[in-house]
Amino acid sequence: MVDQRSDPVAPPPAAPQAVVLPDAHDTREGHSPVTAHGCWYPSADPTGGRVAFICNRGGVPQLWTGAADGDDVHLLDTGTDPVIEVSWSPDGRWIAYTTAPGGGEHTRVLCVRPDGGDRRILAGALAGSTAYLGRWTRDGSAIAITTTDPLVGLSATEPGTAPAEPYQEVPPGEWISRDGRAVLLGGAHHGEVGTVLLHTGLPGAVPTVLRPPRPAPYEIAPEPHLTGGGLAAYLADPSGVRPPELLATEPAGATLRVCDTTSDGRLVLLLRGPRGRREAVVLRTDSGETACTVPVADGDPWIGRFSPDGRTLYLRSDADREFAALVTAELGPDGHCRHRQVIAQRDCVDLELLSVRDDGRSAVLAWNVRGRSELEVVSLPASRRRRTGAGIGAEVDGSPPEPAPRPLPLPHEVVTRISPAGPVGLALAVSGSVRRPGVWHAADGGSPVRTPWSSRDEDAVAPGRPPPQRPEHLRVRARDGLELGGWYYRAPGGGADLHAPCVVHLHGGPEQQERPVFDPLYHELLGHGLDVFAPDVRGSLGAGRSFVNADLGAGRFAAIDDVADCAAHVVALGLADPRRLAVMGHSYGGYLTLASLVWHPELFRTGVSVCGMSDFLTFFAGTEPWIARSAAAKYGHPERDRDLLHALSPMSRIDALRVPLLAVHGEHDTNVPPGESEQMVLAARQRGIPAELLVLPNEGHEFRNTRNRVLFRRTAAAWIERHLAG
Repeated sequence: MVDQRSDPVAPPPAAPQAVVLPDAHDTREGHSPVTAHGCWYPSADPTGGRVAFICNRGGVPQLWTGAADGDDVHLLDTGTDPVIEVSWSPDGRWIAYTTAPGGGEHTRVLCVRPDGGDRRILAGALAGSTAYLGRWTRDGSAIAITTTDPLVGLSATEPGTAPAEPYQEVPPGEWISRDGRAVLLGGAHHGEVGTVLLHTGLPGAVPTVLRPPRPAPYEIAPEPHLTGGGLAAYLADPSGVRPPELLATEPAGATLRVCDTTSDGRLVLLLRGPRGRREAVVLRTDSGETACTVPVADGDPWIGRFSPDGRTLYLRSDADREFAALVTAELGPDGHCRHRQVIAQRDCVDLELLSVRDDGRSAVLAWNVRGRSELEVVSLPASRRRRTGAGIGAEVDGSPPEPAPRPLPLPHEVVTRISPAGPVGLALAVSGSVRRPGVWHAADGGSPVRTPWSSRDEDAVAPGRPPPQRPEHLRVRARDGLELGGWYYRAPGGGADLHAPCVVHLHGGPEQQERPVFDPLYHELLGHGLDVFAPDVRGSLGAGRSFVNADLGAGRFAAIDDVADCAAHVVALGLADPRRLAVMGHSYGGYLTLASLVWHPELFRTGVSVCGMSDFLTFFAGTEPWIARSAAAKYGHPERDRDLLHALSPMSRIDALRVPLLAVHGEHDTNVPPGESEQMVLAARQRGIPAELLVLPNEGHEFRNTRNRVLFRRTAAAWIERHLAG
């Protein structure tokens, strides 16, 4: 990294553009609430009395608010663009959120008042651009946003993209009569200061000092074949009074997210780097120089926070470690790291989620224990004192020891998000093997209680359907001795001595992990009489950094063999019928599905690849530039490792395909372009192999519309059942 002021580079992405939208008044018209809905990604207001969250009760993930202890709920955005992230401002005046226009992969950042008024786009209105959330400043007067360069060549009318300038949104019919159409009020272009909307600020607000835009603090040297799509981080005023402040750019970066700022605005905490090599960067805002960097773990992007006085940094880090732990970095006045040490850790267990309260007195930790979450509250050392002990409970300069961690009981197996709710309360996103995702509220430090607007456990499936199954955890020994794990689901009515048809389902990532949570896809497959084994092959999270890195480069051949070893294991246990095995997966799991079919053609009767890569070279040529840069660290460089990528590509072994193939793809997927499925299906058909392609409209890499999700699940289950029959 270099200081950009002494090494000029191309201009950063255009400053975010603010676009005022019609109010999304609370209406239930056009929505058919479903009982078995999911609620997730909670963010509480400063009092903890209300929670903003995402819910798909209307058929698509939308922004809602609800009372933490009551059933009073309101829909804040009646649009059909799926909502991805939510963040309530510390002053309670705004709710910021991201949406995916048209269901695609390009996202935009919006904000709205808690009553549904003053809704506006803050960033991502340009065609082909993407914007996502960082953290609010401590006073709530600005929100950090990361933006990308718009992709060249997109037409203004291309499905799934934002319209080009001048921006104009056609709101739902009930809005037109009330507010007319929203139009662009002004714009920022490359090299210009962002839009300024003449809008009256709220009285009594204490604003963050926004410095004039300056050259970004650093850049990394772009590599051939991986250029374009630069990233830039800004502080944006949600009211539109002040122009966005440029904080940092990476012209050839893979990740750039603002995770925190100090109260006085002098330091910024950034997450940057490709998968497997991510790091926390402390940036000085007065000079734009890097004060310190600390390696951090993959997984949740909210890696840590500053203490209230800005002299201590709390991080979820695996620096020089096999498993992530809670680490403190004592900072000097200029942000330089004076001392770093681990203050909370567990043997062979990853710290998965870290939530530090604004007052810096305590933090909530979520530990990943073989796929299940264990939650605890820990007291944090005062930032003005130097810690001398080795962990929580050690003495600090002669003062009494910190209180021991306090376990927090969980109603179900997995926590996916932790949000402080008031001075001592919590809002938790909880999932389990027998329930839909829901939000649970813990008031005054007590045990979590389900919010009234989240689905009940008994409503996980429709009446008349068999209840969800709790899976069994299995351990598998790979052929090279590496221990793998996975979750086995038995179809209803299957006996212990019955060799059942079985689907080996492979997660994406590769750095994801199978968790014991309710998956409607698995429930659909089980309802068709199919067992499901969902393993964690090498490259998955949850088993340490060495396990995550075990599939890098040529190690991916061993990951392909892991799939075969997992299938052989459940056959050897007498669970699965060796003559009726199928393989299925999404994203990287889709790639592994295709690879397993051509590397082990005798093992499976059929496969279903969902948004999977079939040729790494065409994938790199077609994916988003920042995704390509991150993927190169995992799979290989598209120029330097061209021969390896060709050898690892299923298309290079297409002649080995022997069994029917179903491919499924979202039409607006720009992470893994639909051409990856199209070329595999076409090549299979040319060789006389039955192959079909299901393209889901208005979907990207993730399927978020309930109708499309149902269509996908039913199509996949019917396909597998048909080809495993007999």
